This record gives sequence, C-alpha cells and structure tokens, in this order.
Amino acid sequence: MVPPDQTLHRRRVASPPPTDPQTRAEALTVAARALRSAEHVCVLTGAGILAESGIPTFREAQTGVWAQFSPQELASAEAFAAHPTRVWQWYAARRAMVRGAQPNPAHAALATLAGRVAHCTLVTQNIDDLHERAGSQQVVRLEGSLMHARCSAGCPGSVMPTDAPHGEVPTCPACGAALRPDVVWLGESPPMGPFEEARNAAVACDVFLSVGTSGLVEPVASLPWIAATHGATVIVVNPTMDGQRKGPSILPIEGPAGVMLPRLIAEAFAGRRPRRQSD
Repeated sequence: MVPPDQTLHRRRVASPPPTDPQTRAEALTVAARALRSAEHVCVLTGAGILAESGIPTFREAQTGVWAQFSPQELASAEAFAAHPTRVWQWYAARRAMVRGAQPNPAHAALATLAGRVAHCTLVTQNIDDLHERAGSQQVVRLEGSLMHARCSAGCPGSVMPTDAPHGEVPTCPACGAALRPDVVWLGESPPMGPFEEARNAAVACDVFLSVGTSGLVEPVASLPWIAATHGATVIVVNPTMDGQRKGPSILPIEGPAGVMLPRLIAEAFAGRRPRRQSD
C-alpha cells in the first residue's frame, strides 16, 4: 500500500531550517540548503519578475492614448462586447511590448532550477511568455496567456494570434465569432484547473519559492502559506518585504529577483550536474 502522504515522509528526513536568519546572506545560505535537499519545489512568480525585463504593469502601461481609459474599459468582457477593436488593439500593443522584451536572469535561473531538482512546478500570475523563452516547460498559468487567443463564443482550444491589419479583431476559424485574448479579465473567475494544480503542488512540495509577488491577492496569495502549513520551507524573493508574512518556516530574501535568484541557485547547486534533461 502506498503511504497516505509520501511528501510528509520526505520532509521528516530533511533537516528543518534554522529560524529567523538575521541577514540576507544567512537567509541565502539557509534557502540554498533547503533547495539542495528538496525533491519537489513549487515556484510562484508575479509581476515583480516582469518589471526586471522592462515590462510595465497593466496600470503603468496605460500611457499616451490609453491613459484616458480605465482598466474596466480595456480588460473586461463588457468592454470587449461594447468596443472589441479598442480592447483588441490594447492587448496587441501589450503583446508587441512582450515580444520586444527578453527574459532576465531570474527567468533563466528558474529554468536552471527545474533541471536540478527531481520535480519542479512553475506557477505564474503573469500572462507573458518569458518563462518559456528562458527554457521553462509546462508552466501553470493562473491568469491565461497574452500570446494566445480564444473564441469569444466558447469554442474549445486557443490559437496564437497574428495581429490583424489596422487592429481589426480576428475571427474564430471554427464558428466565425470574434477572438478574444486568452486571459482572465476583470470580473472573471480564474480557471479552476490551473489553480487546483498549483494548490496540489503547494501541498506536496518541500520548498515553495515565491518570486515578485505582493502576497495580497487571493486566492493566489494563500498558496505559500498552504505550503508552509503542510511542512514546506517558504522562500520569498522580493524587492521589499512589506506586506509579506513572517514565520519560522519563511525565509525572506530581499532584493531584485534577477540578482538574488542566480545567487541562490548557484549556491544551492554548485558542482551538481542537472538531474534531468529537458525534453
């Protein structure tokens, strides 16, 4: 019979981290030790990792002609029904911005991490494709993908849009309805499948690595603390720890992800070859 919770068994054989490291260097050392002994790492990334690739947040990007519109006028089903061309052009501009950006060292470090542990689940709140371009695979997307579109009438599947001339809204190849960005809009519920996958990973992991997230928006904000409740070490990498929780199993590493993550991964796996190759 399979033990009811193999993850708890794995954690019992690992040494618990010391509590309350006093300096960032100490936190890096303790976090590196936890990563080195982990079998399953769950990573959650937010808007902070995008800022280091020069991609502004949604509200920061509302400049120029877009400054006159509220988020509800650009990112809701009601806005798309009333002004589909405007909404499509807004997301086309955002997509062009992402295409012109490059993955930063934090994206690269997370792709490296996936090859150093037995199992790594990468969860993101972001809608860009920089994780994939850095080499990460099977990214769990909680808010959808800016780089894909889906049928506004509900046909299954998604397509990679080619920006239509003059900002015209493309149509579904199956039914002819307008295509919409494959993202979660204001007033819409995130898809339950990806969130359940993320929650299961949070329950099962030995280490939960939170990168560039505010820790304020539910239900995603609960994921690190679900992991901590089930015995995982939580590593928080963020430019500021304002609003982040504290506790004996939470290791705060304050600073830019593009600086801190490469240092953390290098210290954790110095001299260790990849445990598995990318498919």
